[in-house]
Amino acid sequence: MIGSNNSAFDICGALWENDAEVTMVQRSSTHVVKSDSLMDLGLGDLYSERALAAGITTQKADLTFASMPYRIMDTFQRPVYDRIRERDREFYDRLERAGFLLDWGDDDSGLFMKYLRRGSGYYIDVGAADLIADGRVRLAHGQVTGLTETSVVLEDGTELEADLVVYATGYGSMNGWAADLIGREVADRVGKVWGLGSDTTKDPGPWEGEQRNMWKPTRQEGLWFHGGNLHQSRHYSLYLALQLKARYEGIPTPVHGLQEVHHLS
Repeated sequence: MIGSNNSAFDICGALWENDAEVTMVQRSSTHVVKSDSLMDLGLGDLYSERALAAGITTQKADLTFASMPYRIMDTFQRPVYDRIRERDREFYDRLERAGFLLDWGDDDSGLFMKYLRRGSGYYIDVGAADLIADGRVRLAHGQVTGLTETSVVLEDGTELEADLVVYATGYGSMNGWAADLIGREVADRVGKVWGLGSDTTKDPGPWEGEQRNMWKPTRQEGLWFHGGNLHQSRHYSLYLALQLKARYEGIPTPVHGLQEVHHLS
């Protein structure tokens, strides 16, 4: 298994459950957070039965989450992940003893900031991390430099014998998909999609203050981007739909500045 984020972990778990001998090749560090801890400490005040009992409907929760300015969101996230790290200390110690490379984001702000900035580099653990911690799924490290008929070759010359190689190496960028589907010229006209310009790993500056080119007009007329998690898909689809409906009905919809193009991918 080449990769060590959400897809890689889940596929490792599925293969192991079907009696395969599995080795995960970790190429860079990964942020791991248990699903139960994330839901309790990270999201429980907004999305849970206790939140609903306190009068926080899904609509109120979505609006509350969306109202937090991205510029200061990391300062609110760090204490949450400090609590998660303390609660699950034994779990993280086991992973590190197994040789797994952990991180908490460039500034220790955890999963959600990694997601907003780069959309990668994390695993929401629903059980597969224990397979690594217990040694039931083996672990190797390094970049893959080639494949032979029977093995995976790592940068230090190590060869890992394999009957099957799965590349779970991350989803392509949205503008990368636009280039494949529509054309490179259009993708370059739009520029980078997703990220905040935080000047952290895989999210180069300058600071934008909002998700690049998401849910708003782009520099390619008629091309809009929609995506994200359930919260974003519920909340921002409304505003995207209103913009499209207004244009369809001929209602004036002036745009006060389109996204500047600083990066092409």
